[in-house]
Amino acid sequence: MKTLTLLGIESSCDDTAAAVVRQGDGPAQILSSVVLGQNALHQPFGGVVPEIAARAHAERLDGCVAQALAEAGLALHQLDAIAVTAGPGLIGGVISGVMLAKGICAATGLPLIGVNHLAGHALTPRLTDGARFPYLMLLVSGGHCQFLVVHGPQEFTRLGGTIDDAPGEAFDKTARLLGLPQPGGPAVQAQAAQGDASRFALPRPLLDRPGCDMSFSGLKTAILRARDGVVAEKSGLTRQDRADLCASFQAAVVDVLAEKTRRALQAYLADAPVAPLLAVAGGVAANTAIRAALQEVCAQADVAFLAPPLALCTDNAAMIAYAGIERFRLGQYDTMALAARPRWPLDQHSPSLLGSGKKGAKA
Repeated sequence: MKTLTLLGIESSCDDTAAAVVRQGDGPAQILSSVVLGQNALHQPFGGVVPEIAARAHAERLDGCVAQALAEAGLALHQLDAIAVTAGPGLIGGVISGVMLAKGICAATGLPLIGVNHLAGHALTPRLTDGARFPYLMLLVSGGHCQFLVVHGPQEFTRLGGTIDDAPGEAFDKTARLLGLPQPGGPAVQAQAAQGDASRFALPRPLLDRPGCDMSFSGLKTAILRARDGVVAEKSGLTRQDRADLCASFQAAVVDVLAEKTRRALQAYLADAPVAPLLAVAGGVAANTAIRAALQEVCAQADVAFLAPPLALCTDNAAMIAYAGIERFRLGQYDTMALAARPRWPLDQHSPSLLGSGKKGAKA
């Protein structure tokens, strides 16, 4: 198998990233991975501002690529191709990355490979652990939440997903409602560790309906009402009130994800995969309560569980470079007509999911 070395570029949300990945006959090697976050830029606004994110990408991308090449000890002429996130995501940021990739390819003659951001996440288990097809992927992040059966580098079946807010988005909104800092996931988890998860009876949306689709918008509204009820009673929130609200919210999310995962595993296992595996990616996968629940579901179903390192669960360019390698080996690459896409479903046959989250359009 020919050794391929690709530069990956990622700018679909609020992380500017570049990485160099190489693969020959053995496992893939991440030669460099640079991620420049934008939390400080968006913190005053309580969430990601698309215009600010796009401008930051435009200002940082070239330096980010230069740093990734320097850390890998390579020059552009030593690469085999350039892979770039072409969607889905915040369109201004996606355009910034695509235009830079086109410029590099125009100057060097290197092939251009447009990568679906979600495919990058979905193929991460192959980058880190050489996972065998088919496996079940739960992508659970700030902007997306989907169950995908990964049959091959370009073949995906969506079993279900969120019809409104993604879990990470719900964590962020809950944190804002309770006066906690952003990003909301770590803040809510820290508070939940000190709280009573049984104090507030919050809904478990869509558990009364068949299938693997999810909804988290109503859960956020329930937290708002529970908070307002406590404030009306006590004229404010105590630290314990806040911790109990966080614990109750987190428990509801855990219950929904665990039950929907059971259903997704049943559908996946019906095709008798040779080496059954559930992989999880996305920033919400870092939540210890959620991860423990998913591990328990897998243990009950006798299915292997895989969570890549956190740095490769959240947005990064190494996953884009690797997905580019998978496409390139299939003889697939793009022309200069490659367009940035705010929406780009992996499963071309299932109907589109409803809704569009703050961290990008759902696919």
